[in-house]
Amino acid sequence: MKSYGNRHGGVVTSQSVFGAPCWVSLTTRDLRAAEDFYHAVLGWEWDSDSKMGEQYRIARVDKVPVAGLSEVDFVARTAVAWTAYFAVSSANETVARSQERGGTTAVGPISLPPGRAALLADRDGAVFGIWEGELVSGWETWRRAAPVFIRLHTRDAFDAALFYGEVLDWASSTPGCCEVRYEENEVVLRSQEQVVARIHSGAVGAAPDPTIRPHWQIHFAVSDVEACARAARAHGGTAHQQGVGSTEAVLSDPDGAHFTVTSKAAV
Repeated sequence: MKSYGNRHGGVVTSQSVFGAPCWVSLTTRDLRAAEDFYHAVLGWEWDSDSKMGEQYRIARVDKVPVAGLSEVDFVARTAVAWTAYFAVSSANETVARSQERGGTTAVGPISLPPGRAALLADRDGAVFGIWEGELVSGWETWRRAAPVFIRLHTRDAFDAALFYGEVLDWASSTPGCCEVRYEENEVVLRSQEQVVARIHSGAVGAAPDPTIRPHWQIHFAVSDVEACARAARAHGGTAHQQGVGSTEAVLSDPDGAHFTVTSKAAV
């Protein structure tokens, strides 16, 4: 796979893939229970991250860092949830652009060595994070080991795409920016020719659905969707499948954080 972007002393930074999802993190009330659940469901191994402190845990797949875990109190009492983080060149400038376009800032920017982070919400209330600095793991390596993609469920995909495009510098004149296209009733985001995110609000011409609570949903690639669903139920979570043999299932952990597992064969 071709390598892109800026590297400083061999370290991959957020400038390399600015505008693209670069990390996912879970806030929870019980670190140990969350570790046990995700180990049982996704096979993740856990360790502490010396740069972020003992309260922040790193999930690994074949030794590759794939996700983070922290207690709710660790990040200004944020809600129990999975959050996707987008790489940015400047956290301050990104927060300013978001606020100028009607977004809100919940946390930050704050320094979390080796970088800076902020927690934001778009105009419709969908929460997302931004990250400036050194990436936890090489972006291409992380992409192969961790999420399939993330999808924004929202009321108006085109309005959302305009907001994120302006805030995260999508489809701009800046070299290396993400590409945005409309495909099969979704706005599709590509970075380095890979599909990294989708924005969905229904069929073309359909009126915005006021009942939708806009949110980013994280999809993890797994070998066996049904096995993950069984493990989730057996360890205090929930699982919703469309039927036997389904290539996707929406799961929740015992604390109520939702995520999706998607069959690798369907990717």
